[in-house]
Formats: sequence, C-alpha cells, structure tokens
Amino acid sequence: MSNPEIAHSVLLIHGSGPGVSAWANWRLVMPALAQHARVIAPDMVGFGFTDRLDLTQPGQRYDMDTWVRQAVGLLDALGIGQTDLVGNSFGGALALALAIAHPQRVRRLVLMGSVGVPFTLTPGLDAAWGYTPSLENMRKLLDVFAYDRSLVTDELARLRYEASVRPGFQASFAAMFPAPRQRWVDAMCSREQDIRALPHQTLVVHGRDDRVIPLATSLALSNAIVRSQLHVFGQCGHWTQIEHAGRFARLVSDFLTEAHPDEPQPLNAGGHHESQPD
Repeated sequence: MSNPEIAHSVLLIHGSGPGVSAWANWRLVMPALAQHARVIAPDMVGFGFTDRLDLTQPGQRYDMDTWVRQAVGLLDALGIGQTDLVGNSFGGALALALAIAHPQRVRRLVLMGSVGVPFTLTPGLDAAWGYTPSLENMRKLLDVFAYDRSLVTDELARLRYEASVRPGFQASFAAMFPAPRQRWVDAMCSREQDIRALPHQTLVVHGRDDRVIPLATSLALSNAIVRSQLHVFGQCGHWTQIEHAGRFARLVSDFLTEAHPDEPQPLNAGGHHESQPD
C-alpha cells in the first residue's frame, strides 16, 4: 500500500502476540504512512501467514538471526538498498538487531514498545507467549494489551482467536517461546555497546500504561541511543499504533519525512542514491 511515485520505503515489523499478522498490527496506520513512503509490512517467518519452519531439520530455528536474514532478504528481493524501520515490541528487538548488523541498510529507526534491552519478564508478556487457544483466553489477553477496554470487542477477540487456531499457527507459536520464558527476553537483547554505537536518528515510542513491555525499556533505549527522541503516550497500553492510531501515524510520518543535512539519502539496491519526496 503506497504511492507508486514515492521511491523511499518504510519496513513495518509486527509484534509477537498470538494470532498476530502484519495486517492486524499495522492496518490503521498504513494508509497515512503510505502518503510519504512505500510501505512494506511482511509477516515474519513463523507468524501470520508465512510458512512454518521444520524444526526437525538442522539449522531450522526461530531466532533473531533467522528473522534478520528474512528481513534483509526481503529488502534485497524488492531492490531496496536502504529503508526506514518501524518495529513493534518483538519487532523492535528485530529492528535493533537488523540496524546493528546492517547499519547501511537503515536510514531511520522507530522503536515502539520495544524489546531489545534487559528487563524482567512481565506477567503480561508471560501470558502472551504462554497463550493456549480459546476465545476466553484471547479476550483476557487483549484486555492486558489495551488500556482502553472498549477496543477489545467480541469481534476483535474472535478474529484474533480464529487466526491463532489456523492449521500450524499454534504449533509454531508454542515452539518459539516455551517456558521458562525469561530466556527469550534475554535472547532478544542486543549488546549495550552495540545499541550505544547506533548512528541512526531514532524515535522511541511507548504507552505509559503498557503491561506487556515496561516503559523502562524505552527509557533505557532513549538514554543509550545518542540520536534519539522519546515520546510517551498517556492512557495507552501496548497498542500505541491502535489506541492512538492517528497521533502515532502523524508522529512517525513527521519523524520520517523531516530532513537533516548530515543524513545520507536513501540508497537503492545498486548502491545509488534515490530521490526524496518533497
């Protein structure tokens, strides 16, 4: 979904909740972002409607290296040399890992309710990763994700539940985050020295009332990343892009379209500079 005359791109990386897909995460903000950039929102392997890995085969595993390779491979396949990155929760950890491993492929970085630095596993995240399929469990989980409970309609709960029980979905999801789950928080962390070395202009966003990923993670990221700014939404849980969709889209669009003379122009896959939208 994008304006075909715009060459610049933004890659949206979803979170890791049960029944997740890129469309479910980003559907409310994609139209606004697409006014200024080519928007790419993939389902990461093992989530949404991607293929599932055969974990009985050597080298087949769900981890940051696998997801980073997928994201870079997607950019290569689309001929995108450099992109902006927006990562939500688990997607924030992935965005950090990608920016650290391939800094030249990233222009600007947006981290929303992001994993990627150490924190103690919250009951909310433990419940999300430990989800067992039922409509009741999905409704309870969505209540944890949202500050505004009016967003958690029966229709939304049913849609997310039905997505979570499609063939193969729950098996792959359960294989990613088996208990004890603190180890998966730790596995998604990037090294502090690597985060501090990031050269990218970075927008860090968090819901003040997030019960899944603590606000302290975004405070730590904003303190560590030199060229960062922090925006905290009050009366907001883990769904910043849903609970405050219009504000979030304007905030991110303004950040991604502002010009800094010391920033490089985006590169295409051949290493040439692309023109920026006015």
